[in-house]
Amino acid sequence: MTELLFQTDSYLKECDATVVDCHQEMGAIALDQTAFYPGGGGQPSDVGWIVMGALSIPVTRVKRQGEVVWHTVDGALPSVGTAVTGHLNWDRRYQLMRTHTALHVLCGVVWRDYGAQVTGGNMEPLTGRMDFEFETLRQELVKEIEERVNLEMEAGRDVRVQILPRAEAFQIPDLIRTKINLLPEGIKQVRTVEIVGLDLQADGGTHVANTREVGRVRVVDYKSKGRINKRIRIELNE
Repeated sequence: MTELLFQTDSYLKECDATVVDCHQEMGAIALDQTAFYPGGGGQPSDVGWIVMGALSIPVTRVKRQGEVVWHTVDGALPSVGTAVTGHLNWDRRYQLMRTHTALHVLCGVVWRDYGAQVTGGNMEPLTGRMDFEFETLRQELVKEIEERVNLEMEAGRDVRVQILPRAEAFQIPDLIRTKINLLPEGIKQVRTVEIVGLDLQADGGTHVANTREVGRVRVVDYKSKGRINKRIRIELNE
């Protein structure tokens, strides 16, 4: 089992760890704990470096399999029991945190003001898209959504994370905003991300602590992906 440090501290840039397993075919190592996000929910995995003394090995991909997080490295695998330090590519991670929070604000505004559910989403650093159950989506409405999203950024809403027992989490109205409940039955605890006063969702990704950190959001594209499926794409400033 890998302890997921990012779940409670998204601002952790590095962490000491011990190699607990090696996978030669994947070229990957498992650690007893990690600050690397392994991808999921539309957010890409982190990249960075594994450092052992003077040796630094690039981490090119991170993936969770069951309770273990595998770190694919570009170099020779350290042996089991080796003490290492994992360093994130922090600039990239922080951009993803800002982007992920921006998408939650977008989702919160669209749900609160228009009652539209999310049908999909994806992101890269400083850009992302979400699909919603809109029958029509015109330029005037898109502009209105953009303005309302930026008002929420300027409001400086705090972002809070909790890990709750599944039964308690599912007592929260509208916790699952996606059209399909993506939480497997086997998950006993649910991590929630709340943008205070706007949005509360089950989510496993990393976020900033306050919406002011996101900065201004631009809607750069919108299109129809079906009769009641419309896509909104956003970008953030550097």
